[in-house]
Amino acid sequence: MHQHHSINYLEIPVKEIDKTKAFFNQVFGWEFIDYGPDYSCFVDVGITGGFFVSDKSFTTNSGCPLIVIYSKDLEASQTNVVQAGGDICKAIFSFPGGRRFHFLDPNGNEYAVWSE
Repeated sequence: MHQHHSINYLEIPVKEIDKTKAFFNQVFGWEFIDYGPDYSCFVDVGITGGFFVSDKSFTTNSGCPLIVIYSKDLEASQTNVVQAGGDICKAIFSFPGGRRFHFLDPNGNEYAVWSE
């Protein structure tokens, strides 16, 4: 059952669907359902959403919202991001409530990963 007025779905622009799916599967273990060549849905990752083909990318410097992913092992997640071809754009730092880092995926989109 859906919660009234909750954020229910995210749609994220990516330049290359297959490269994006491979990256998020390798780093975070995400699984996907494809809906044609230009759209793929990620499932069971805390929120459902999809990647759609676009020539756009997003970063916090351009004023876009930041998508933050939780990790039980921040250092291992950072290593996985780098090994899969992501770029660390903000090294691990502390903030009230935990620690996090920011990275750019192969599309140049910025995400963060946090842990307690």
